[in-house]
Amino acid sequence: MTVPGSALHDAVLDWYDDHARELPWRGAAATPWSVMVSEFMLQQTPVARVLPVHAAWLERWPTPAALAAEPTGEAVRMWGRLGYPRRALRLHAAATAIVERHDGEVPAGYDDLLALPGVGDYTAAAIASFAFGRRHVVLDTNVRRVLARAVDGTELPAPAPTRRERDMATALLHEDEATAATWAVATMELGALVCTARQPSCDVCPIAAECRWRAAGFPAYDGPPRRGQAWAGTDRQCRGRILALAREADSVGVAQVEAAWPDAEQRERCLAGLVADGLLTQITPGRWALPG
Repeated sequence: MTVPGSALHDAVLDWYDDHARELPWRGAAATPWSVMVSEFMLQQTPVARVLPVHAAWLERWPTPAALAAEPTGEAVRMWGRLGYPRRALRLHAAATAIVERHDGEVPAGYDDLLALPGVGDYTAAAIASFAFGRRHVVLDTNVRRVLARAVDGTELPAPAPTRRERDMATALLHEDEATAATWAVATMELGALVCTARQPSCDVCPIAAECRWRAAGFPAYDGPPRRGQAWAGTDRQCRGRILALAREADSVGVAQVEAAWPDAEQRERCLAGLVADGLLTQITPGRWALPG
């Protein structure tokens, strides 16, 4: 596989200079902590939903130490309706570890970031790249889609990153560290705004002339089935309703939970799961609260 490096670099970086959105976790004024919070919040969540929660979070907890000093339940409460609330617990745990291991400063090194609770390969690479300008492969859904189309000639990447895909992304990294970091966020932005999953705007894409998927006539994805994420009636919805009650009060009782979700078996299963995950604490029989 031949990777068309410089032609893609120039086109994508020039496009990003002109079209990058102004977001609070970007630019010279953004702190590494702001970047880190955004990366936790943006996992499987659109930017529009993250913006107000990110702003409120940074206003209340402008540093890792500020968050670490509060109970975990307050992190869950402030997480609001972003979904996947265990991310709030992981971010709180990461903040605590940063205070204990790094004097309250978000570390710049990939290995140090990876060692933090709740931080995987993507998040460590993204924080190192976006907050500190380091040279790393950053493979989120948007980047993977751009590279699959432009370089591999396929509509969508495999459900999970492959070694071949990572090698391709590595081959595309610019040698200059700062340029490589900009390339990472620029390809991500291109996937978010232009090379979208369902209706890509190929007529305004800066790399349309280089795109192998376009040159091949836009062949449809024929890989492993990609599952959609249901919501109505699922345990996720049930858990969300119960947590919403707990966020609005000091504690929540059986009657409130029963009114929020009629299916007794599912309700009990979700309550037990929330307690097991550390998102709720049973303070008395039949009464629960956010962890203190």
